[in-house]
Amino acid sequence: MTRQLAIHLPSPRVLAWHLLEAALVPAGLFYLLFALTGFSGAVVAALSWSLTAVGWRVARRKPVPAVLVITTVVLVGRTVVGLLTGSALLYFLQPTLQNFLLAAALLASAPLRRPFLARLAKDFCAFPDTLSGHPRVHRFFQRMSLLWALVFAVNGVGTLVALAEATLGDFLVFSTAGSYTLVTSAALLSLHWFRRCLRREGIVLRLGRLADVAG
Repeated sequence: MTRQLAIHLPSPRVLAWHLLEAALVPAGLFYLLFALTGFSGAVVAALSWSLTAVGWRVARRKPVPAVLVITTVVLVGRTVVGLLTGSALLYFLQPTLQNFLLAAALLASAPLRRPFLARLAKDFCAFPDTLSGHPRVHRFFQRMSLLWALVFAVNGVGTLVALAEATLGDFLVFSTAGSYTLVTSAALLSLHWFRRCLRREGIVLRLGRLADVAG
């Protein structure tokens, strides 16, 4: 009997940890310290967590996920501007505008042999070389690049409107709830689409693998 080829994604526990590590914990620390100490303490706490997460992985010689690297680099820039200006508006304006930069990067890389989104996907599952260059898989990442460019553009417009019209407290609630709802919905759609793409090649996509990278 021929053994069916399977590609393993990290377990939901590992995916949840990546989300907590890169986004939810820094956001939670910011909200908590903002209420307790004010703006400066909040931005320092959020950045400290991300730098610690990266340093912990480097010290243990573990791979640092690209998502964590990107969020940490973004936080460094936001923190420098926020502390120098003391402006919460500028602090939150930066990631809002970066949504549009990410959308532009995804659109620009979509026609390339290896779109930017395909590079990020390698953080979560290892593709055989033969599959990475497969025309159907390549088309999948091209289409996903367009989908995620739209997601980031919509997210950017929504948060920009909220930043201009809402109070800081309302903005934090709206941006967090709205952004994560939008991104989660797009991620589930992407996963379903990817599973269908692989199934046509006789490949099974499974959650969980023997060597999950949990950190």
